[in-house]
Amino acid sequence: MADLNIEVTYFENGGPQNTDKALEIAKKYADQFGIQDIVIASTTGTTAKKASELFDSKRYNIIIITHTYYFGGLEKRQSFPEDLRESLTQKGLIVFSTTHAFGGVERSMRIALQQWGPVEILAKYLRTNFCQGMKVCMEIALMASDGGLIQDLSKDIICIGGTGRGADTVCLIKPMTTSLFDQLRVKAILAKPL
Repeated sequence: MADLNIEVTYFENGGPQNTDKALEIAKKYADQFGIQDIVIASTTGTTAKKASELFDSKRYNIIIITHTYYFGGLEKRQSFPEDLRESLTQKGLIVFSTTHAFGGVERSMRIALQQWGPVEILAKYLRTNFCQGMKVCMEIALMASDGGLIQDLSKDIICIGGTGRGADTVCLIKPMTTSLFDQLRVKAILAKPL
């Protein structure tokens, strides 16, 4: 890819009020750069539904990454509604739930033993020093790669994440698997909260 001349959007505050604008930014740069793989974090399905209305699933490989099952504890199986999962899948979107790349077993050890491991320290660093959405964008790129949902890891993707709910961060990323995390590159931040 040649030199990039991009406009970065910095939202005054993070949160779901930025979702529509973040999705529009993602689509603008996906079209400008000819990117087909769009990876989107969605916990309750609201962002996924909005994305399905904006992105044509015949033109883009739209991958929705949900929270893992039982993310909040054993009392709730999944926050992403099963009927919405089926509806989006029928429209050609991929809805994927798997272990969080920056969590998993290490999160259990932190909670049980009150001991931080290097992966969770990295996640905390990204959340604190950049923003929650930056951590999410990198994490969902890894999860989609590990799941085999991106056909060509040499091509850039666009990732959309957020702070709590909704979307407020958009990144241009060279994806990679978790076992080769050191080769993942955030090539451009297209939008994020201040």
